[in-house]
Amino acid sequence: MESSIRPSSLINTVYGAFVRRLGGWTSIADLIVLMGELDVDSQAVRSAISRLKKRGVLVPERRSGTGYSLSPAMHPIFDEGDRRIFESLEPAALEEGWVMAVFSVPESERTYRYQLRTRLTWLGFGNMAPGLWLAPARLLEPARTTLERLGLSDYVHLFTSQYAAFSDLRATVSTWWDFPAIEAQYAAFTDHYGPVLESINEREDIDAGEAFRHYVPMLTQWRRLPYLDAGLPAELLPDDWNAVTARQLFQRLHGVLAAPSLEHVRKVTGF
Repeated sequence: MESSIRPSSLINTVYGAFVRRLGGWTSIADLIVLMGELDVDSQAVRSAISRLKKRGVLVPERRSGTGYSLSPAMHPIFDEGDRRIFESLEPAALEEGWVMAVFSVPESERTYRYQLRTRLTWLGFGNMAPGLWLAPARLLEPARTTLERLGLSDYVHLFTSQYAAFSDLRATVSTWWDFPAIEAQYAAFTDHYGPVLESINEREDIDAGEAFRHYVPMLTQWRRLPYLDAGLPAELLPDDWNAVTARQLFQRLHGVLAAPSLEHVRKVTGF
């Protein structure tokens, strides 16, 4: 699993989980040291930094050496990510209702159609029909904020709604979300990191460097899952929905690994 994680994703995690809390800047030299512990060589680090710079994620800044800061525009995005990733995603209640996203994009601007589909899927929306997407009502504000930030709001109408009739909603919902694909990702996470937690639990303590080497790939792998999972009402989910077990595993690993990982980054960077 870990070998498939892109260096740029690992760097995003390092900045989001640690650098953001330690002044928002780190030198390239220190970042190369940290990434080397994750088996990413210096050339791959520099290439990933170049891509993140072009995407506006990182900005060059010279302090005690050559380095990069997190772009100011990224701070609210990381803040929203913290809420989605670390706050317990309790299932929505049916009576809370739904948010619907309706869009129609001219053929001459079909690139935006792909962007909308990709972003709505990432937000946790299910696809009811072409141009018609659905999610629990509590995703209204994240959807509004994200679509405005990406310049896609002119193509979308957002509605809030209640389900009235006529189908078996549980059966129908299973055609709007790809439950097997979501469960497969939760299962892969649990299969990979369950033994890691067992190994850690067998010892009295864990070295800070080892904690960092476990935590960064683990958090990188996990942070996309809360976006694919919309937090649907429990009565609409499969009986053996494995998200609960996976989230408990993540929370336990986060509780054990986050603090020593931060201390390791402090030691390496001197912040």
